[in-house]
Amino acid sequence: MAHFAELNENNEVLRVIVVANDVLLDEQGVEQESLGVAFCENLFGGTWKQTSYNGNFGKNFAGVGFTYDSGRNAFIPPKRFASWVLNETTCTWEAPVAMPVSSGETRVMYTWNEETTSWDQVDSRV
Repeated sequence: MAHFAELNENNEVLRVIVVANDVLLDEQGVEQESLGVAFCENLFGGTWKQTSYNGNFGKNFAGVGFTYDSGRNAFIPPKRFASWVLNETTCTWEAPVAMPVSSGETRVMYTWNEETTSWDQVDSRV
């Protein structure tokens, strides 16, 4: 199955739908995104872009509220915190400070603290 994201005038994802793979096949049996886009436009109207779980289309699987960046050919998730920065390779948001890494058998959980721009320990588990 193929997946297509509907975009508004600001390239924000409104919804993601599933389209049968055979809709995308051209005369030679090769999948073409343009055929899926045309199918979605004919059925629903609007603007559509293909997305995929494995990152073959748009780097990240689109979700409602994501933004499609045509220059990067990427679906970018909403920014969670003002201090986070966009990783240009993955097109995902990352904290400006790496999360601490647990060592040994004790697993430590952390949550981002935007006020201090640091990670706060939440819980420890063995």
